[in-house]
Amino acid sequence: MLILENIKMAFQSLMSNKMRSLLTMLGIIIGIGSVIAIMTVSSSLTTSISSSFQKMGANNVTVGIKQKSTESEERSDGMKFGAASKNSTVDEEDRITDAMIEELKQQYSNEIDDISLTESVGSATVKSGSDYANINLSGVNTGYFTANDISLVAGRNIKKEDVEGNKKVIMVSDKVVDNMFDGDTDSALGSKINVSVNGTYYYYYIVGVYQYESDGTVSTDTDEDVTTSAYIPITVAKEQTRSDEGYTQLVVVTSDKVSDVSKFADRINAFLSTYYVANEDYEISTTTMTSLTESMNDMINTVSIAVSFIAGISILVGGIGVMNIMLVSITERTREIGTRKALGAKNSSIRLQFIIESVILCLIGGILGIVVGFVLGAIAAALGYSAAVPVTAVIVATIFSMVIGIFFGYYPANKAAKLNPIEALRYE
Repeated sequence: MLILENIKMAFQSLMSNKMRSLLTMLGIIIGIGSVIAIMTVSSSLTTSISSSFQKMGANNVTVGIKQKSTESEERSDGMKFGAASKNSTVDEEDRITDAMIEELKQQYSNEIDDISLTESVGSATVKSGSDYANINLSGVNTGYFTANDISLVAGRNIKKEDVEGNKKVIMVSDKVVDNMFDGDTDSALGSKINVSVNGTYYYYYIVGVYQYESDGTVSTDTDEDVTTSAYIPITVAKEQTRSDEGYTQLVVVTSDKVSDVSKFADRINAFLSTYYVANEDYEISTTTMTSLTESMNDMINTVSIAVSFIAGISILVGGIGVMNIMLVSITERTREIGTRKALGAKNSSIRLQFIIESVILCLIGGILGIVVGFVLGAIAAALGYSAAVPVTAVIVATIFSMVIGIFFGYYPANKAAKLNPIEALRYE
């Protein structure tokens, strides 16, 4: 009952001095609101980055070859010189072969869903009379569509039969269909198109149309001139480019059975590195989106903690303001304290009364700060981030507000409890 009575008295005291109470809470409100807003934006950015990388293939492992690092050589007289430059040309024997890829699939058959292979043909133009469309032409295998999120509008993807049969088929974007067929996908499917690559014309039959999505980069091109990707069977691409057998890079699509993509990437590296032990110029390199995502998230969290710490200074200032106003309040209510002590109130009761008043003051400030944080988070959402207020941050902010109330309220409360009742009654 004593606590409830003290809470009631605290609210009465705050309501009797509304403006003073609000100004006192302002530091707490700004501090808590800033921290909540920062944590909200941080959480939203982290979620957004994770989602973006997930679409880009967060569980994929990119495998490639890289030049071995040059090491300095030390002469007998102690002088050091750099090692001779290594061959920078990737020869056919340096590439990852089809046989290696098949053995990799067999070795980790339960952990690999597919392998994506690509061969860049280059910039090209689809032409028909005065109509044209700019494309980046690439050869792909069926695994490419497993590794990449491509939304099919009409038709189908490149199939295994297309790759094995060296078929002259192509997948284009809806932008190409808009330019060449007035947006009519039905007319586009099965149509023969001429593609100019470095002045040489090739023909293909359209088997699929996918939805073009901008990568977010700023471009000065109009919708008609925008360059989109187009896909042909990788075997056809290799014929046209007359490139060597094998690949300098591939993407491994991991299955759901792989719990740690980074560790699996190390295993792939170790397996394929056995083929490069005798290679003097090149070695296997593996990277994952997981490590990149973790690095980005760690960087965002570090910045958020640093900024939150700075914002937390205003909470400290707010706490000092609470202590100051409590000291003023005690001075104003000295006779009241003396009366209560003369009637038998214990020091602990007086102390508890003012600590509760301080806690209530900070708690209300904390709640208002959380509301401000929500509002700022909503503004961030309006700017393009999905506002996701961390529940942990709200709980911590609420508890922290109460701790501030106890910490900064104890000294004034203890001072009030130690007042001499006779001197307090004589206070004017």
